[in-house]
Parts: sequence; structure tokens; C-alpha cells
Amino acid sequence: MTNMDQVLNPEHAVSQREELDAAVVRFAGDSGDGMQLTGGQFTQATALAGNDLSTFPDFPAEIRAPVGTTFGVSSFQINFGARRIMTAGDNFDVLVAMNPAALKVELTRLRKGGLLIVDTGTFNERNFAKAGFSVNPLEDGTVAPYRVVAMDISAMTMEAVKDFDVSKKEALRCKNMWALGFVYWLFGRSRQATQAWLTGKFASNPDIADANIAAMNAGHAMAETAELPDGLKGFHVAPADIPAGLYRTVTGTEALAWGLAKGAELAALEILFASYPITPASPLLHSLAKLQHLGISTFQAEDEIAAACAAIGASFAGTLGITSSSGPGIALKGEAIGLALSCELPLVIVNSQRGGPSTGLPTKTEQSDLYQAVYGRNGDSPLVVLATRSAADCFEVGIEAVRLATKYMTPVMLLTDGYIANAAEPWRIPGLDSYVPFPVSFHTDTEGFQPFLRDDDTLARVWAIPGTPDLMHRIGGIERDYDTGHISYDPDNHQRMTKVRAAKIDGIADDIPPQTVELGPETGKLAVVGWGSTYGPINRAVDNVNAQGKDVAHIHIRNIWPLPKNLGDLLAGYERVLIPEMNNGQLITLLRAEYLVDAQGLNKISGQPFKITEIEDAILEIVGE
Repeated sequence: MTNMDQVLNPEHAVSQREELDAAVVRFAGDSGDGMQLTGGQFTQATALAGNDLSTFPDFPAEIRAPVGTTFGVSSFQINFGARRIMTAGDNFDVLVAMNPAALKVELTRLRKGGLLIVDTGTFNERNFAKAGFSVNPLEDGTVAPYRVVAMDISAMTMEAVKDFDVSKKEALRCKNMWALGFVYWLFGRSRQATQAWLTGKFASNPDIADANIAAMNAGHAMAETAELPDGLKGFHVAPADIPAGLYRTVTGTEALAWGLAKGAELAALEILFASYPITPASPLLHSLAKLQHLGISTFQAEDEIAAACAAIGASFAGTLGITSSSGPGIALKGEAIGLALSCELPLVIVNSQRGGPSTGLPTKTEQSDLYQAVYGRNGDSPLVVLATRSAADCFEVGIEAVRLATKYMTPVMLLTDGYIANAAEPWRIPGLDSYVPFPVSFHTDTEGFQPFLRDDDTLARVWAIPGTPDLMHRIGGIERDYDTGHISYDPDNHQRMTKVRAAKIDGIADDIPPQTVELGPETGKLAVVGWGSTYGPINRAVDNVNAQGKDVAHIHIRNIWPLPKNLGDLLAGYERVLIPEMNNGQLITLLRAEYLVDAQGLNKISGQPFKITEIEDAILEIVGE
């Protein structure tokens, strides 16, 4: 090992470090402090170290809140370990607070005895007032329960970069790299990947790159030589024992983009993705725009209605139309979704859920659009609803959404949320040749053609490409005659068409897997039932209580509508059913209506994901401690 290797790779000092099975680190600061970038680089270094991990970027809603205020706090959380990691973690082991506002917002979730790292260069009377502190929180006992490393990171960053041709503003922007270097030493992380990234990112401005690298190295050196709190010699988290394979860190947005692209490839179709910017759905447009070489066209429309209608037009013309939004935008698309349903055209609608009605909590996560997805249209208008449970799972659900939409000529609502969209985790890249193609067959037979000829098994109508000789036809939102496809106001025909559209969706229950039990017995005292991003905390909580000898199962539903055919019988095998949801009880309503299940809800509507302990406590209250 060369001298430079020893500088950049501190893992050789493992024997002196405190061994941890897992750790939760939270970086928090002003929205201009680069906390998301810092967390992203720490995530990359942690993945390269072989740990399993899960992340949670937590953004402020304001585009640029006043500097130093609690409204502008931006945070990035990572849970990593030598074991399987399924959530971004409950309370933090380490909190990096770059200003008083970050300390104010985040301190309550730092575990007692946890490590607090603060930049005292921002701790002044003006920032105390902005954060709502009447006195210096470092001096009034507020931080007494924690191990505190208080340093003037701002001043030390300025000193570290003084030899480079950068402005004072540019110099201070390097302080996130200083903090990152400090935390790199704490956990024995290599700096090589970050150094290479900085060199590449600022290739046109090497002084900026060199200043950031110098700041990172200075933070690392300070951690290595400073007098840290008693007993703090850094930490070691061993690599996780995970199945062999090729992995990469992936966000839910990235995995979903690739899943939709793979689904279109399996269907032998091109994609038109049409959307209008809205948090947290916008990054899907950005990801798909990079995949034009895979036959994907992207279109940023002038509004939500135009985006949905453009996607419908693409499907009418023989391309798979996909549109996306969050709850408010899905509401605006409602009439167009009904049009796709009436025309019986394939359409994938991605709903990246966020908190609250109207514009609500744009950057916070929630699961409050289940009613909207299942019931939220005029008329009797059922469609397929799927829910992804994690970042990596988005790939599989994206493929399934395309399969069902094209096979059954129907809109498919794919539910994700802000947590899944932005969170990252290791993804074992599958063998892409292992997926069974499901190529679309366009209708070409002119004999007896009408646009609502149906497949006897699926009840899907034929898909005829406009411009195909002798297959000219009209479709639209006004009811059509079952036999001819012409406009019809006949009451008996409308009843027949309504019933057959519903029967088509109901029949999909025969084409989806039966519901399985993720953990625990298939009958017993309690089943904890979830959907979407509650998967991780539910699974970990159930695993914890089962280790205590409790009789608890975890059931997680991907197919929200239609529900799996065996779900009712499966739920009937348990004495009690607990449903944790980040809403006010929407899946409970659905299951009670379908199966008369007397389920109990555990509802969290704070814009934050469930903690494992919250679900674990609810389970123990039911099954007895």
C-alpha cells in the first residue's frame, strides 16, 4: 500500500474502531449547504465498502427559503449495515448539523448518547433568532444527552482552501466536503470515489475541484488528529453478507424509468412519456429523457390535462402512452383518464404521492391517494392499480404495469410516493434476458372489423393502428355500441358496456399471482397488512417481534385493484388484522368493503415514513408484551 493509498483508504485502522452492526447518519443544513450532494457521495462510498443501505433525502418545500430558517432545512439520511437494511432507519446515531436551524429541526431524533457534529461558525445571535432559540443551544443543556463535536467548520474550510483561486462564497460552499471528510474518517470510508467525482464534475474549473478536495482532506485530517469525546475512536461496519451478483445503487425514480423501458421492449413498443412538472414526480421525466436511444420520446406539456391527452393520443396511434404526476395533477388528469378508459386504450399513469390535499406538503411523503386511484373518477370506471414497495421494486412493477395495460387495453395506475421516488438502495441487476416477452399484436383483419371487437378470454378490445387500410374508426368519450362501435345512447347498451368494462378489470385477478405471506405463519393471531413504502418498516417490525416468539405475519399487497383472488381467504385465517398506512385509513376501507374484515388501523400522517418502533409497539400492544 502506497502512502497515498494509506491517506485515502483508512480501513486499515479497523482494530481500533467501535464495531457496529448498523448505523444511521443524518446530514442536515440549509438548502444551499449541499446536504443532498454530501449524502449522495457518502452513499456511494458506503456502497463501495460493501454495506447494505437505504437512504431518505428530505427536502424543504420552498424553492429557496430564507437562509438559516427552519423552513429551509434540507436533510439526507442513510442507514447502512452489515445486515439486511430495509428502511432509512429510526433515530440517528450521528447527526451533522450545519446551522442552528438544522439542530432545531433534527435533534429530537438523535438517540441519547449519539454523536452530534455542529458547525459553530454559524452559531450566532442572528441565526439563533431565525431558528427559534432564545440562547445558544450548545450552552444551555440542550445537547447534554449527546456526545458533541463542536467545531468552526466554516473557518476551518476557509483556511483549508485559502491557497486556491476561489471567492469567499465559493470557499464556504466547500464546507459540506469538509464535513464529509470528517464523517468519512469516522466510518473508515475511502475518499477516492469522491475525489474522482469532484475532479470530473469540475473539470472545466480545476480550482473549484481542488478546493473541495482540499476541504474534504482537511476534515478527514481533523477527525484523525482532534481530541474527540471520550471513547470515540471511530466506527467500523463490516460488509453485508448479501447474495453475489452485480449491484448498483438505484433510486425509485431510476428503477421505474428502466422498468417502463424494459416493459416497452418486452411489448415491442415505443414509448411517449408526457408529463407536466410537479414534485416529486418530475425526476421521472428527467430519467426517461436520457433513454431516447431505447425508443422513448418525452414531452413536457403545458399542463396536466394536455400531458394526459398527449399520452392517450400516442396510444391511439400505436405507441405506449405514459403520463405521471402527483395527487393534485392526477386530479386534473381525471377526465382524460376516463377518456382512456372509455376508449379502452393502454395508458400507464404514475402517481408519485405526496402529503396532503391540494398542494399540501409537496416534498413530504404520504400514501393518501389510494381512494383516488381506485375510486377517483366519474362514472363506473374501474382500472388497474399497482403499488410498488421499494426503490428496487419499481423496476418489476414498471414492467407489470406495461404488461397489464397492453394485454387488457386499459389504463393502469402505478402508485409510488415521495419516499420511494427519492430513496436509494442497492439493486441486484437482474438477467434482462430472463424476462418473457409479451409482444403486442395490432389488429389487421378487415373482415367484420369494428373497434370494440373483444378477445374472448381477456375481454380486451382490438388495437388497430390509424391509417391501416380499411380499418378506419372513431373512438371517444361518448358511449359506443357494443356491436358496431358507433355512438350509442341506448340504455341497455350502456349497461352492457359498463358491465363488460368492469368484467375485464375483474378478470385480471386470474392473471396476477396469489397473495403470499412475506413473513410469519399463514394463519395465526395477527397479520400486519401493508402496501407501498411501508414494506420496510413493517417487515423489520414483524421480524423483530417474531424473534421474541410472537405469532405475527406480514402481508404486503402489490395488486391494489383488482385484489388477489385468495386475499379474502388469507385474511380470514387471522384473528386480528393491523394495517399501518401513511393516511387516515384508506386500505382499511377497501378491505372492509371487499371482505368485511374488522381491521385495525395504525395511521401516520406527518409527511415522514414510519419508524420500525412505531409499528413494533402497535404489534406488541395487540399480541401482548
